Amino acid sequence: MSAIVSIRNLHKSFGPVPVLNGVSLDVQKGQMIAIIGRSGSGKSTLLRCLNGLERVDSGDISVCGHHIHLHDKLNLRQLRQQVGIVFQSYNLFPHVTVERNVTLALTTIKKLASAEAKKIAREVLTLVGLQDKKDAYPEQLSGGQQQRVAIARSLAMAPELMLFDEVTSALDPELTAEVLKVMEDLSRQGMTMVLVTHEMAFARKLADILVFMHQGKVWEIGPPDELFAHPKTPELAKFVSSDL
Repeated sequence: MSAIVSIRNLHKSFGPVPVLNGVSLDVQKGQMIAIIGRSGSGKSTLLRCLNGLERVDSGDISVCGHHIHLHDKLNLRQLRQQVGIVFQSYNLFPHVTVERNVTLALTTIKKLASAEAKKIAREVLTLVGLQDKKDAYPEQLSGGQQQRVAIARSLAMAPELMLFDEVTSALDPELTAEVLKVMEDLSRQGMTMVLVTHEMAFARKLADILVFMHQGKVWEIGPPDELFAHPKTPELAKFVSSDL
């Protein structure tokens, strides 16, 4: 089975500061990969490299058939139609409705007719449990609802891969549960997902593979239960124990 994401010996620095130090990782279609680690370990930078938001210094990345290390030849618009990304901040447009937030890229990038875009919006808003909020504005929604709209907006583009960067870190526990439920549903439907998260219980329950990053490297990788129960390095053991 060919990987939907293949990363080989990836390096990335910001000025003199190395952030990724030779990361290699494969993601198979339908897998949920959870990336954990301390702040500054390179987790979010790795995610942004997969979407072409950060240029890589060296190494090879293949995502949905796009070779991201060949950045000058990369069709970023095409890549981002296939790879959705949701951030901690919702980045919704405050001056338009929930429905228009979802349909905007469909009509401007995919050039769909308004009726078809609205049909897709209804479908994805139903998927995230917000079909009754299509005429609301972002400021009228809770943080959890806004994050679910952000997820719906990405899903509307029918991506092959979804990236989630600490999407619950700004939410209280009740709202966090709402968003994690949507992600759980997506996983059960076979969506390929890579998420950076501090929600250890969620990662342990649902991730196929857990990746522990440390000092810009994949320090440990394997099934979540195995890594939590039998960490091979003192760094992961300390990280896991500090979260318990």
